[in-house]
Amino acid sequence: MGIPPRGAKLHRILRDGLPYTVYTKLASVAGIEHKELARYVVIPQATLQRRAKSGRFKIDEGDRLYRFAEVLKAATDLFEGDKARARQWLLNPVRGLGGRCPVEMIATSAEAEAVLNLIGRLEHGVVV
Repeated sequence: MGIPPRGAKLHRILRDGLPYTVYTKLASVAGIEHKELARYVVIPQATLQRRAKSGRFKIDEGDRLYRFAEVLKAATDLFEGDKARARQWLLNPVRGLGGRCPVEMIATSAEAEAVLNLIGRLEHGVVV
């Protein structure tokens, strides 16, 4: 998708501004509309249009997109590469998250961490 998994390259791309092309790829891979992704990562439509013109996201916006990508990858791994099942899980309420949808928990690092922690527990068979 154009996002390095970790390390100095990831840090630099987030600091310099995540390219807008990553946003379009992310929406496509996730199987959701651009408008919905913007809502989940808390980027207003007017801002999204400005970023499309400039070609880059600001640091905080890119960070939220990175969190979405990280959660999407973890969910896809949880379902052994089945993107449809991962997408369904992300878009529906989950008991282990207090009945919230995982995609609605991307806006803050604490909420995204809760989703990733739940995925980790599910991968290891911990009852939630």
